[in-house]
Amino acid sequence: MSKETASDKNIDEKQKDDIAALAKGGKTNVFGFALRLAARVPFLFIIGWLYAKEDVGRFAYAILVVEFAAQLSAIGLRRGLAELLSNGDRPHANIVADGLLLGLLASSIGVVVLITFPQIMFPNSGLNSMDRFFPLVIYVIVSTEISLAALAYKFDIASAVRARAVVEPWMLCIAGLVLYFIIPRDGLIIAYLVAMCSALITALIPLYMRYGLPHNWSMDLLVLWRTAQRNIPLALTDAIEWGSRRMDLAILGLFVSPSIAGVYYILQQIASLPQKLKTSFDPILGPVITRSIKEKRYKDIGKQVGQVGFWIIAAQTALALGFGITGKSVLPVVGGDGLEGGIVIAGFVGALIFLLVAEVVAATSVVSEAALIYMARKRNLMISLSMLGLQASLSFAFIYSSDYLNIANQELPIYYATCVALALAISLALSSFIKLRFLQQLLDMKIKIFRMALFWAIGAAILVGEFVTRTPTWFELSFGEVIILGVYGFVIWTRGFGPEDRVLFQKNKKIVAAENAAKKAV
Repeated sequence: MSKETASDKNIDEKQKDDIAALAKGGKTNVFGFALRLAARVPFLFIIGWLYAKEDVGRFAYAILVVEFAAQLSAIGLRRGLAELLSNGDRPHANIVADGLLLGLLASSIGVVVLITFPQIMFPNSGLNSMDRFFPLVIYVIVSTEISLAALAYKFDIASAVRARAVVEPWMLCIAGLVLYFIIPRDGLIIAYLVAMCSALITALIPLYMRYGLPHNWSMDLLVLWRTAQRNIPLALTDAIEWGSRRMDLAILGLFVSPSIAGVYYILQQIASLPQKLKTSFDPILGPVITRSIKEKRYKDIGKQVGQVGFWIIAAQTALALGFGITGKSVLPVVGGDGLEGGIVIAGFVGALIFLLVAEVVAATSVVSEAALIYMARKRNLMISLSMLGLQASLSFAFIYSSDYLNIANQELPIYYATCVALALAISLALSSFIKLRFLQQLLDMKIKIFRMALFWAIGAAILVGEFVTRTPTWFELSFGEVIILGVYGFVIWTRGFGPEDRVLFQKNKKIVAAENAAKKAV
């Protein structure tokens, strides 16, 4: 009996270590989110007011294609590297070198295809002399992702914050502003190249400090091939998850002008601000879950998923409420001359609201998938593929239905944006429900993510928001969102957060000790 008690106590301590590690990673990345937000807001002003909407649409479509190719080229190593490092019997530096080499080899396929057929990136505009070589940035993106995944395994989240939340967004913002006055047509694309290269340098320096150079390492094509084969389902899952956030823009681009696509891209950037909170936990959740699977602590996985899921939904809902309630005032400010007129504003506000809702409901799918990719990657892939097909089908169905009903007459293309955003929200909501249920069956336990306090907080925020929207625009923009978030945060803190939730906001010796224990366990 005493042995069982000691064993249970040991498992409980490991569980506390995991929660502390997740809290530490979350706190660090939430701080990084704040830094990214500080850079993203001026960037929205730059692309909304300075650049022509046609150039914004051209830029948006080009990076959509390039980043999709990069997602496939990473061969799932953004999340799969943690499993390789956990189960590998070779020096970690050699495993990371294998990952980087595999990513570069896979990237070459996408680079060659896009250099040969650059029209894939620029379907509705002419090519400049340097446009053909834009796909070379795929090498940079993939190398950065794999490097940051390796650092996350060592619980080095600060390096990811520096690369993704400081260097990348601020270099994009500054370079975008400077290059507008030099080459306005291609300023955004070149600024993107500068930002990605800067992020890679920022990631490689701590990678070398943490792992050093590989010893007695040589390229083993058989090992690389086996790794690629095993990670194909994970790579496709990553690409599908990424593609579900971009398919709406890709489909919309088939029906509307580049200027409308450019404005929709701005809406995506506003809506994706809460999404960064969701990805804040990805680097730290993977290593924690893989360790729990290795030690067969399956009940702890459910607790980890539920804990992080609530944190993410609570934070994303706050930002979605802030932007959604004040959307009519926010959009004309960041949208420039692309957002004028009542019908135009109404059409795009509807799209923004559905995009924000989509990010909130997607949180459950993402945290469930963080465990499913290690426990049932092929079945998880099939679910993701089905949901992607549903999103595409709903997008076309809504667009053709609105066309048949002749909504808004000449302003119909504006409402196409609402159609694709609604399709995204529905498919992500269904994906969250299915994946959570599937994970609960695998773990044989109920995972509690939603809490009643969320609904109380949402109700309070909406009531206050109704008052805020009746105030002058200057007050709504200056103080309205702060008031809405303040009321929401107060209700969540007092009615929803327990002791384990409040560890996110604590910094004491006990938590530091738990963090160190989690690092040593890796």
